[in-house]
Amino acid sequence: MEQNSKSPLAKSTNIVWHQSSVDRAARSQQRGHGSSILWFTGLSGSGKSTLANSVNVALHKNGYSTYLLDGDNIRHGLCKDLGFSDLDREENIRRIGEVSKLFLDAGIIVLTAFVSPFRIDRDNARALVGENDFIEIFCAADLDICETRDTKGLYAKARKGEIKDFTGISSPYEEPQSPELKIDTGKMAIDECVDIVTNFLVNQEIISKMS
Repeated sequence: MEQNSKSPLAKSTNIVWHQSSVDRAARSQQRGHGSSILWFTGLSGSGKSTLANSVNVALHKNGYSTYLLDGDNIRHGLCKDLGFSDLDREENIRRIGEVSKLFLDAGIIVLTAFVSPFRIDRDNARALVGENDFIEIFCAADLDICETRDTKGLYAKARKGEIKDFTGISSPYEEPQSPELKIDTGKMAIDECVDIVTNFLVNQEIISKMS
């Protein structure tokens, strides 16, 4: 994981926001459900991607419009120019927040699975949208459990010093202080975890029911 030094963002000038004639409410009405950002965060190996994907499948099977943004996949395209320095991590999450906001406006339930280790970056992503539109889901698996799930051998490399700025080893992870959901993905079965998330969406009236 080679670090890149991120250059300052250029600031656009002479631009005006164009208001679409079809708004979020109209798109959500057409889809038959609300939209929201489900922000899965946690250590590498905590089960973020597994849980986000499983929730995505469950929602899709029930006819809800969703899209999953996964950390590794995003770095193949949108964020392939970024490394893993603190500044690059900040920019990575900023871009994801902006993309998630677009999906939200499109009336889609967007699921994001990123370590997103710094609290301020997650708070900034939340601040882009309404308070009720951002659902922070903390996948709270202990570090030792995450290491046993490390099929890529990343933790072992990090402990040997072969990977710098690795979250949980040589770079900090700041746990959410007040997440909407905190799920012990280290001990709970995946089906139980999925039910917690989907039941929350039903209770928040983002979706109507699950079969």
